[in-house]
Amino acid sequence: MHVVKVCENGVQALDIVEDLTAQGFTHDDIYIFAHGIERSKDLTDATDTAAVGVGEQGLFNTISNVFQKRGDELRSKFEAVGLSEQEAEKYEEVLDGGQVVIVATH
Repeated sequence: MHVVKVCENGVQALDIVEDLTAQGFTHDDIYIFAHGIERSKDLTDATDTAAVGVGEQGLFNTISNVFQKRGDELRSKFEAVGLSEQEAEKYEEVLDGGQVVIVATH
C-alpha cells in the first residue's frame, strides 16, 4: 500500500510528513521527490525522510540511473517505491510543474 501527496514547498512537505507519521508511517517509509536533484536532497534532509537507493532499486537500476535523464531516473525511483508505470509517469509530470511529490509506503 502507498499514499501519494503533492505539495508546493518544504513547509507543506514537512506538514505532510508529520501527518503521515501520525498515521503510522515511519520516516523510513516516506520518500520526497522534486525535479531538481539538490531540491530533492534538501527536502529529504530537512524532513529526515528516506532516500531511494540500492535497497529499493537494486544495484543495476541504481547504476543505470547515473546515465539516464532526470525524468527517466525519477520514474524509475517512483516505480522502485511501489508506484505503477502509469503513476510514475503522472507524478513525474507533476514534478515537471515544480511541485513536490511525497510517497509513503508500507
